[in-house]
Amino acid sequence: MPRTIWSGAISFGLVTVPIHVLSATEDHSVRFHQVHVEDMGRVRNRKICEIEDREVSNAEIGKGYEVSKDTIIAVSDEELREMPLPTAKAIELVAFIPAESVDPIRVGDGYYLQPDGQVAAKPYKLLRRALERSSKVAVAKFAWSGRERLGLLRVRDDVIVLHAMRWDDEIRSPAELAPDAVQLTDAEIAEAEHLIERMTRDDLDGPEFVDGYTQAVEEMIDAKREHREPPTALAEPKGKVVDLMAALQESVAKARTARGEDATVHEMPKKKTAAKKATAKKTAKKATTKKAPRKSARGA
Repeated sequence: MPRTIWSGAISFGLVTVPIHVLSATEDHSVRFHQVHVEDMGRVRNRKICEIEDREVSNAEIGKGYEVSKDTIIAVSDEELREMPLPTAKAIELVAFIPAESVDPIRVGDGYYLQPDGQVAAKPYKLLRRALERSSKVAVAKFAWSGRERLGLLRVRDDVIVLHAMRWDDEIRSPAELAPDAVQLTDAEIAEAEHLIERMTRDDLDGPEFVDGYTQAVEEMIDAKREHREPPTALAEPKGKVVDLMAALQESVAKARTARGEDATVHEMPKKKTAAKKATAKKTAKKATTKKAPRKSARGA
């Protein structure tokens, strides 16, 4: 069971739900130490006081805000906790919105919210059921680690999850990153949509959704420990894609094969050559000329 990160309450109108916050994720990355490559001795980061020129312990270290080059204001954790801010001790729900209206780029780490004792069980379940029936997510404000944050509450497997969110001014504009204007044919777009359909699935279960990098690092470490040659790197792909349509069709065929379907590549309608287009246009013009109405003998 993960340890409690923060304890407080969910403020839902006049309803208060005491909760514990626990991390919803785990990091299984392989960790490395910094070492001196000559003798494999550990290299450690020491915390040195610039005035006394000596190493200080964590118990001697606090927070300070630099007002100017020569002036630093000390700020204690207790002062931050006691600030007159409603969100300092509560996750305050401020709005409910459709889940699809939230840009995923704003959503950060997830945390499980656990009801704190029997007194919190009923209001906790009430909020969870209300979120489920409304098909909405709650937007909240809360203050952790010396700053006020925006949050999103949703339901996962009968538990309320809190996601940290970024403020509007924390999202950079991607306008300058847009590529130059290029021309795409309807056939290319249709083939790309076909590839998306072939790669669509209902879940993320399967051997392709594993951390291949961590596995490769562990295999390399095992090989070095046993004095074996580590696995060799895969060859980098060479060349550029010249025929986009051919690449899309080949991708569709591979996706079909992966799903155990017929991998036959369907032929797209061929484009008319310039000569055929000119001939067709000329023929149409002649047909129009022939169909021109004649003057009536009575009107002559």
